[in-house]
Amino acid sequence: MEEKKKVVALLSGGLDSRLAVKMMQKQGFDVTAVAIKTPFCDFDCGRGCGFEIRETADMLNVELRTVYLGDDYIEMLKNPKYGFGSGMNPCIDCRSMMFKAGKKVMEEIGAEFVISGEVLGQRPMSQHAPALRTIEKEAGLDGRIVRPLSGALLPKTEPEEKGIIKREDLGMIRGRSRKEQLRMAREFGFIDPPNAGGGCLLTDPKFAIRAKDLFKHTATPTTNDIDLLKIGRHFRFDAGTKLVVGRNKDENEMLRALALPGDVLMETKDHVGPVSLLRGEDSEASLRVASDITFRYSDAPKESPGRAILEKNGQKWEAPAEMIEEQQYLQYRI
Repeated sequence: MEEKKKVVALLSGGLDSRLAVKMMQKQGFDVTAVAIKTPFCDFDCGRGCGFEIRETADMLNVELRTVYLGDDYIEMLKNPKYGFGSGMNPCIDCRSMMFKAGKKVMEEIGAEFVISGEVLGQRPMSQHAPALRTIEKEAGLDGRIVRPLSGALLPKTEPEEKGIIKREDLGMIRGRSRKEQLRMAREFGFIDPPNAGGGCLLTDPKFAIRAKDLFKHTATPTTNDIDLLKIGRHFRFDAGTKLVVGRNKDENEMLRALALPGDVLMETKDHVGPVSLLRGEDSEASLRVASDITFRYSDAPKESPGRAILEKNGQKWEAPAEMIEEQQYLQYRI
């Protein structure tokens, strides 16, 4: 038997990328899936591309490879060549990096081209025709990216020119409606297809404000810094000092886990309340304000002062705390 031609699919776990894989399998291709993780769009985080990616790959009967874009991604985010979207989302630069990762796998396994579930006109920054073309060039994949759901509306690709795929086997989906995708999902036998993804965290306006604050005040953010952005209430005291206050038990535990040497952890003594993490200059003034904010978010009575328990590098001590007024602490809120 003739060996199947290979293709690489960028697999997010959402419906569109699943359909793209099935369209290629229907045409007889051997598909290898590549799932991309970044500090801001982790397919285990339950947002956007968080659709149990390994189960999805098993359901589609494809090999799954995962690629993590870490420090390089953070470096790109400092000054993306094609700018940001409505939040802090560098969509074109981000997609280019993802396709570069797909290209690397393509070359490793001898695949013909790379596919994705992108739909023409679905996302305003990265899925209009000029942006799709730019992404191809930046990724070094001119003519070798096939977008099966919208392929019949796009310029011919190299695989079409070579007769590897036929235009009549490609879709003509355009825009944000999911009517055609849901019809195809029924045709392919998908049970309970996933909803449209919410995108990466950087498209979230509130998260984008935190991210912009971090990159403004930190020359080289780390993945630890990024993970802190995902939880808690955030307060900025000065250029080098910020406070993160947990909102529930899980976040309190995460703050303890993310604490680095030099960070100060604090909680209210004798009252149920949050764990807070102070990072930066732990001056007497900063510690007092941080203790008071922590006290404010506890269930301590408003009329009486209390005590906070502080911990740094394994050493614990107590400090006074009182109910700070709203107008006082809101000036620090990010």
